[in-house]
Amino acid sequence: MGLAQKVVIASAASMLLCIGMTGTAVAESSQWGKTADATSPDPLVNEDADINDPADYIEGVETPVSEKSPNRCDGPQTWISITNKSAYHVPAWWNGTKYKDGPGGTMSVSVTKSGTISAEMTVGSEAEMNAVIAKAKVSVSGKIGASVGITTGHTYSHDIGKKKYGHLQYGSWGYKVSWKKYRAQGNGCGAGTVIASGKATLPTKEVGWKYWETSS
Repeated sequence: MGLAQKVVIASAASMLLCIGMTGTAVAESSQWGKTADATSPDPLVNEDADINDPADYIEGVETPVSEKSPNRCDGPQTWISITNKSAYHVPAWWNGTKYKDGPGGTMSVSVTKSGTISAEMTVGSEAEMNAVIAKAKVSVSGKIGASVGITTGHTYSHDIGKKKYGHLQYGSWGYKVSWKKYRAQGNGCGAGTVIASGKATLPTKEVGWKYWETSS
């Protein structure tokens, strides 16, 4: 075999060796350097978590509602924004939904009369009420509604502390919110001007008994 033939064979062998090593490197890179696609589950996200977890339902604590303002250049001339929220047990106002007993012992109660708990606003029109409810469903809780029906039943028992009086009030585990209404100004791209504001009490689909104690 001539010298030229040996050089050609050696070059071909080197080329095959390089291709084989490159293929292995690509395979290893594909295996260990792979990134998850958009449909892959995120191991840091708890898909079973409830955005309305009762553990976060602390009645009476007002917190701000953060909203990302959209570009309103081509948007509506007026809009509603929810600025603050606080958990609030909206009581049923009629007889047969509130009880007091004691001192001490155990309370066993039941809803004896049906009725409806409706949303309320301090000021504003019916159209503004509907807009506040719609906005709160998105920015506060999807369980919020204009009203919730209460049926008879739902028996409940609770022990009363020694020398204390127990109170049980049936109602909706809803929210109190603060809202503002804006009107676009100029070309409509700015933050807008506040033209109305107020507070609203909004029920949710979740209903039940609220218990507390007093000394008399």
